[in-house]
Amino acid sequence: MRWHDLLFMHWPVDAEALRRRLPAGLAIDAFEGSAWIGVVPFRMTCVRPRLVPGLPGLSAFPELNVRTYVTRDGKPGVWFLSLDAASALAVRLARARFRLPYFRARMSCRESDGWVDYASERIDSGAPAAGLAARYRPVGPTFLARPGTLDHFLTARYCLYATDRDGSLLRGEIDHPPWPLQSAECEVGRSSMIASHGLAPLSDRPRLLFARRLDVAAWSVGPA
Repeated sequence: MRWHDLLFMHWPVDAEALRRRLPAGLAIDAFEGSAWIGVVPFRMTCVRPRLVPGLPGLSAFPELNVRTYVTRDGKPGVWFLSLDAASALAVRLARARFRLPYFRARMSCRESDGWVDYASERIDSGAPAAGLAARYRPVGPTFLARPGTLDHFLTARYCLYATDRDGSLLRGEIDHPPWPLQSAECEVGRSSMIASHGLAPLSDRPRLLFARRLDVAAWSVGPA
């Protein structure tokens, strides 16, 4: 798959409140003592199984996720609190194959005058209401985050964790080159993505990073 026009919005969050939302077997991965939560809007293209051509309604759509950072047996990864996508077929397949909390949403992602205008409103029946309306753009030169920095901690993640229907812990490997990052600015009109999980950021000013494009491969989940 290929990810485009991605914005990382990250805030520190109360570790105890976050821990209550993690399954047994996962520990919070903190940076200098702080737990972090991210809201990540972007759009996807070329989404397909290996050696299979793209399919209408499945291969290109916006996505929006709420994520945090965890470890198990010393292996750091991502825990997704929620993932919203504009493709109903992609939502069903991702729930089945990756056991991730995907929800259907009405979404748009368009670029105009250097800004990315992004809107999402969850429409999945029975799911908590959640939405985002924002515009963002990159500022400054492209860089690669250095190991040991906060930017590297927040972006250099090469596996995800999930749980099976019986509650057992799963892990899926992810492969991608280093993120070509830029600093970013963002104007948020409305966001309830973090609040929909009963959490609140500990800062009014998020860490903002932008990535124009990244090619990504993901493997099906298996026992962690």
